[in-house]
Amino acid sequence: MQIRNAFFLTIPLLIISFTQLTAQQVQIFSKPNKVDKNVQVETIVVRTKEQAAAMRDSIKKQEDLILVRKKRMTVPLAGEKTYFGPMNEFVVEYTRKYMSSHNRTLHHVQGKGNKHFSLIDNILQKHSLPKELKYLAVIESALNHNAISPVGAVGPWQFMESTARLMGLTVNTKRDERKDWYKSTNAAAKYLNYLYGELGDWLLVVAAYNSGPTPVQRAMQRTGSKSFWDIKKYLPKETQGHVLAFIATASIFEKLNPYIGGKIPESFSFHKSPEEEAESKKVPPKPKFSVEELNAMAIIRIKEKLNLDLISQDLNIERKILDRWNPDYEMFEMDAYEGEYYSLRIPKEKLDNFLDRKEFLAKRSKVLFSEMSM
Repeated sequence: MQIRNAFFLTIPLLIISFTQLTAQQVQIFSKPNKVDKNVQVETIVVRTKEQAAAMRDSIKKQEDLILVRKKRMTVPLAGEKTYFGPMNEFVVEYTRKYMSSHNRTLHHVQGKGNKHFSLIDNILQKHSLPKELKYLAVIESALNHNAISPVGAVGPWQFMESTARLMGLTVNTKRDERKDWYKSTNAAAKYLNYLYGELGDWLLVVAAYNSGPTPVQRAMQRTGSKSFWDIKKYLPKETQGHVLAFIATASIFEKLNPYIGGKIPESFSFHKSPEEEAESKKVPPKPKFSVEELNAMAIIRIKEKLNLDLISQDLNIERKILDRWNPDYEMFEMDAYEGEYYSLRIPKEKLDNFLDRKEFLAKRSKVLFSEMSM
């Protein structure tokens, strides 16, 4: 689903051919001097330091293009430590709990996917896009081509009317191509290509697909970062959840497909390679909390979502303590938690104050979450 306000896009058509690039290099370095009449045009001749430097620069550019292409064709999945770094364990745990809480819907979509995924894969491949992006249609519409959102987004890719027209779709009273699988998927591929050209990272692309490019670009400017995890807290709450749902859904369909509708085996590991899994087993797991922390901790069962920033400010509790003691709270916020209730951990000394302020915290949190979703 795209930004609600209309905006104008300029989508440059950039086609880079490695064959053409090589040909250009040969032209640059193979021009012989007039006296070298016997030198073939195909021969690369390096006569000066400047030519050698130019050649090294040209080769480096080729290598960079190859790396960019590899990155472009890779969507990060749970367990990929090289991409997620310190957030990897959070992503893995989020994916497990997301599957548990959305298993019935995922199983339903899995059945529908047999019909639609091959079409989407072919179109994504034609546009040089990663096949994992098809799962964006899963979280957008559950593969329902007649889906209509409360704000007017339509079709399997949930296009707003203005964006659909910009991507070349016909939308009028007689015809709405947003519901056409082939045409809307081609339009989605065009839009995804545009967003990647602007942002250069697939998680940022998924975020911008939900909120529109402007909130993502503003968050990037504010933080000076191109990492989703760095800009995450400055994005609308709905967009934050959208990206996490995409990571989880793509990871489940790609890595856990046989277990959808059932349970994940205890022995299953998200780690990408046997080497990574072996490395993770070398270090024995540490206890979650120290004895001192457990003695200083009060556990409260809550059903309503409370804003941790608000709790921190109102009760004068260090935010880093709340984050450490409630590492999976974000899953509760994003409706990816297994249970209906959450066991919130706060300092014992703040328990009475919390109980006195609970009603205010609940009401104020609703307002804050509502504002964050805008």
